[in-house]
Amino acid sequence: MEIRELITKPSSVQRKALLNKEVSAVELTEAVYSQVENVDGQIGAYNSLTKEFALETAKKVDEKLQKGEDIPPLAGIPLALKDNINLKSYPTTASSKILENFISPYDATVTKKLKSNLIPIIGKANLDEFAMGSSNENSAFKIVRNPWNLKKVPGGSSGGSAAAVAAGEATIALGSDTGGSIRLPASYCGLVGLKPTYGRVSRYGLIAFASSLDQIGPITRNVEDAALLLNVISGYDEKDSTSLNQASSDFTKDLNNTLKGTKIGYIKELCSEGLSEDVSKYIQKSLEMYKSMGAEIVEISLPLIKYSIAVYYIVATAEASSNLARFDGVKYGYRTKNAENLYDMYVKTRAEGFGEEVKRRIMLGTYALSSGYYDAYYKKAQQLRRLIKNDFDNAFSKVDVLLSPTCPHTAFDIGSKVEDPLSMYLTDIATITANLAGIPAMNIPLGLDKDKMPVGLQLQANCLNENKLLNVAFKLEEVVQFNYSIPSMTLV
Repeated sequence: MEIRELITKPSSVQRKALLNKEVSAVELTEAVYSQVENVDGQIGAYNSLTKEFALETAKKVDEKLQKGEDIPPLAGIPLALKDNINLKSYPTTASSKILENFISPYDATVTKKLKSNLIPIIGKANLDEFAMGSSNENSAFKIVRNPWNLKKVPGGSSGGSAAAVAAGEATIALGSDTGGSIRLPASYCGLVGLKPTYGRVSRYGLIAFASSLDQIGPITRNVEDAALLLNVISGYDEKDSTSLNQASSDFTKDLNNTLKGTKIGYIKELCSEGLSEDVSKYIQKSLEMYKSMGAEIVEISLPLIKYSIAVYYIVATAEASSNLARFDGVKYGYRTKNAENLYDMYVKTRAEGFGEEVKRRIMLGTYALSSGYYDAYYKKAQQLRRLIKNDFDNAFSKVDVLLSPTCPHTAFDIGSKVEDPLSMYLTDIATITANLAGIPAMNIPLGLDKDKMPVGLQLQANCLNENKLLNVAFKLEEVVQFNYSIPSMTLV
């Protein structure tokens, strides 16, 4: 297999080539950088590259292989790291002008785990500024384009991570998911994207957007790679007070279990009105496939889901207002050059350093937390959040996994929703509830719509049931056989 083709394959194929010494880890990494050089000018997936570090890591893998030593399952497999996750001595910008020149002084916990598993980090992937967006048009540096169609968005906020994998600029990637920011770009780019249970993966070293919702997770070419990468990054971390003290698990061990007796609930409110014709067709087809595999299909109602957008955008913006208060030009990051006094410096630094979407969410969140409005908005949203979680608890007492579209439609044109924030927010209607409830959820591709754009299916399971979730996804993936090879336009 030519190396140009090898970089488009999942990790299992690349690992076999490494173990058989058909290619070296250094050669594989250099081939990915060649692909980045060829196509990233069109796509904009990376804010910065970490070539010296990646090649140094790949060299360590080759040295172990030459000595006949065992290597971890993902050793030597090229990875894109979302640019809101710290990598020591390299830029971490969150795609914001306010952090444009910030060099991280420490590693995130997940980054340390990548390093210990000898995974070469190709670069820091572009995102919506501070992870605030659904299209990756909000980056302060450049718009990310969908490799399937350069006129389309890749989804956000982890659009750079997804576009990098879809375009062969990485084999696997890490993103962060606050309201669908892993699953949505995975859906738009024809990939697997997994948001783990809240607390399953440490958030230490992740720049916070909304602390009670954020979770780091994998974006990959298939379900097995998602399970392997989750093996690497999950686990208890004493540096994160929200980290779950759970025993480590092998998320690949239950792949390929039978689905006979498994109950799959399709969410009535998300599988009926408002779907594009192609998305609706694929959802019905997936239900038929599961039924043919022996699964029992059950209709499930989540009556409070209609309030989820309102709840999410109050909770998330309130937490963002608090978290982003630290970016004031005093200790690090951008500082205005035209301040007359301290107050003036605060105001101008934030006005000049933050983009329009970030300012919109800070203002909305500050308003929701302000005196006289806290009880009416933030407190009420948290109460409804609890009731939404109760809906999920009730659903999971009846079924093992919930099924819905990841998004009511496929990727939209760049610029088509920028002037209509509410329309943009509504693209998250199917994904945000998993973050509000803290449950694991993932996207898997089903096929292409009439415009040759990927259609995604969302699966959700109860807390800490990633093994079950991954198995249900794996079994459908086997039947669908979606072509995970990168879009033809990127084969330069």
